Amino acid sequence: MGTWNSRGLRGSTLEDFINRTNERYLEQGLALIQKIPTPITPVRMDKENRQITLAYFDQRSTVDYIGAVQGIPVCFDAKECNADTFPLQNIHEHQMTFMKHFEEQEGIAFLIIYYSARNELYYMRFEEIRSYWERGQNGGRKSVRFEELDPSFFMQLKGGIYVPYLDMLQKDLTMRDEQ
Repeated sequence: MGTWNSRGLRGSTLEDFINRTNERYLEQGLALIQKIPTPITPVRMDKENRQITLAYFDQRSTVDYIGAVQGIPVCFDAKECNADTFPLQNIHEHQMTFMKHFEEQEGIAFLIIYYSARNELYYMRFEEIRSYWERGQNGGRKSVRFEELDPSFFMQLKGGIYVPYLDMLQKDLTMRDEQ
């Protein structure tokens, strides 16, 4: 399971690294993945400079990224966690609903979780997310312990790709084919 990158994110965000990864995947002709802007509602505007000066985030965004990988529809959300437990409250019900519907349309949904204290990146398959989510909804543990994660879905920096999720996506597809 080793570390993802010995220097860590060093002031950059997980999102920045995913965006750079997506640029590389596009340059290589492997994938077209776009960041979905977080919807906001403007409250106050500076009409002279045509700028929003006060706004609030709308609650009901879907996921952070959506696109296609070699003809396969893909959507995912990026989450950061600074402890060894990932709180399920970080995943909103409308996100679970969206990912479920996305999967029903033969797309692939997943999470990328960065465990900052351990400097580890994890690809969480939708089936795994759903099992933890249902456990929490049915009165069980409302977080995911680091020890519960599948060691084979941790990502390693590879060939200049900061967040090599395509390797994990391939593994995810292979597991689905075997079921």
